[in-house]
Amino acid sequence: MDKVAQVVGVAPMRVYEVATFYTMFNREKRGKYFIQLCGTTPCMICGAGDIKKTITEHLGIEDGETTPDGLFTLLEVECLGACANAPMIQLNDDYYECLTPKTTIELLEACKKGAPPPMGKWGSLPMNGQVSCEGPLGKTCLTTIPAGFVREGGFEGSVDPASVKEHMGY
Repeated sequence: MDKVAQVVGVAPMRVYEVATFYTMFNREKRGKYFIQLCGTTPCMICGAGDIKKTITEHLGIEDGETTPDGLFTLLEVECLGACANAPMIQLNDDYYECLTPKTTIELLEACKKGAPPPMGKWGSLPMNGQVSCEGPLGKTCLTTIPAGFVREGGFEGSVDPASVKEHMGY
């Protein structure tokens, strides 16, 4: 971080102030799979405590620790903005939602094999089979596109989450 300060021409403390404020800047080495567990109220009410217990017991690490093999780091963080599909984790850049202890273990085991489940159509993966944040009855409102709000060309097209990462240099 001292090098960053030198390059941008500011006091090192200014760089450290920014780096310690934002959770996406890590000052310590993280595991290959960086698990950020949402610990705010919606996720806690929906079972984040059980998910945290499952992760800590299954991996043998506590909050802020990394497994001895360097594969996983666990960090409880503030809201990740997926409250409708709580509880959830952010695994590196991807969201895994609607977790249960069973699906959490399945996810961790898939990562150990180097094959985390691929992202869904919308760039996250509800682990209960949902498509997005739709309930078990599917869409119950906004089932048609409101008149007057359609952009030219409509909403056709597809987005592959993997290609987004590639284009952004991940």
